Amino acid sequence: MNTPSVAPPPRLAARDITVRFGGLLALDSVDIEVAAGTITGLVGPNGAGKSTLFAVLSGLRPPQGGTVLLDGRDVTRASAQGRARSGMARTFQHPELFTGLTVREHLELAYRVRFAHRRLWSDLLTGGAFRRAPAPEAGRIAELAAQLEIEHLLDGPAIGLPLGTSRLIELARSLACDPAVLLLDEPFSGLDSHETTRLAGTLREIVERDGPAVLLVEHDVELVLGLSARVAVLDFGRMIAHGTPADIAADPRVRAAYLGEAITEQEDQ
Repeated sequence: MNTPSVAPPPRLAARDITVRFGGLLALDSVDIEVAAGTITGLVGPNGAGKSTLFAVLSGLRPPQGGTVLLDGRDVTRASAQGRARSGMARTFQHPELFTGLTVREHLELAYRVRFAHRRLWSDLLTGGAFRRAPAPEAGRIAELAAQLEIEHLLDGPAIGLPLGTSRLIELARSLACDPAVLLLDEPFSGLDSHETTRLAGTLREIVERDGPAVLLVEHDVELVLGLSARVAVLDFGRMIAHGTPADIAADPRVRAAYLGEAITEQEDQ
């Protein structure tokens, strides 16, 4: 007798997430899943709750209700640092880079958070935070720099660079720890057309090769539809639609509330 196979849990899942700010219900029983090896897009207008959901998923804000799961394990009360060590990484709407560190040092720190945590703290305590990187670390950093075309910036300061370049550095930092889950908060904002094309291709390559679960928030709806296997739509803190890009393009609530002509153009192609 053959035993039926059991499907693995989604890499990232949120169940019944509720967040209140005083009398404001920012997230109302929100569910979302992100499978390994896929990009899931999250869209909605300003104020829909996307940033709040990202904060809950990444451990920066505890919800008033609901559960966050990584590979089926409850991490709702785990810290952001604990989730990072478990394989979660994220970027921010406004790049969060450290004054006084080079681009290479940003990537080294991120790598050590995941793969050399003891060394990270011992180096910081002894004042030798950026001693020569071992071969695996140096190789990973060189690979990422080449993928994102930032090799020429590695030994310069990370602060003071154009916004688009800062976003690429922040993304490289997130990827340096080979995340199982990657939360991308408007990663294409501020990029020129060449950088956008390059980054979209790099994301596809990373997902196909390494299999992370990627949750992508982006205002460019056409870009989200083209990159994502699944798309979820938030409206005033409620999840009103989720499905394939074709499902979302055909949903009249989504067309009327958010996407308008962008969806019409996508369908006409």
